[in-house]
Amino acid sequence: MPSVSIWIGRILLIIGIAGYAYGFFNGNASITAMIPAFFGIVLTVLGHVAVAKETLSKHLMHAAVLVALLGFLLPAGRVISKIKEVTLSAAIVSQISMAVVCLIFVVLAVRSFVNARKA
Repeated sequence: MPSVSIWIGRILLIIGIAGYAYGFFNGNASITAMIPAFFGIVLTVLGHVAVAKETLSKHLMHAAVLVALLGFLLPAGRVISKIKEVTLSAAIVSQISMAVVCLIFVVLAVRSFVNARKA
């Protein structure tokens, strides 16, 4: 799971940087576009530390799932709350992308935890 955390973190970094770059080139850059990147940094760090400290891996991956769950719930909740006025903008695409990527990580992690429990 640590390697999955690292890759998901990298994907979130790309989403955040791309969102900020898009805003920058259109003249309306906002630090909020980097929110996926901030989540990505946390997941990447947790993954790398879990690889380095094998004894803490289980705890760090549980923390990573908690971060990813928040990374799913916050943007998904925001999009759902404004569903009637949603237009396909860079911000909406970024929020949906972040939510989907984080949900994928949560599902993979839960499956991994269940399989580990069975073994």
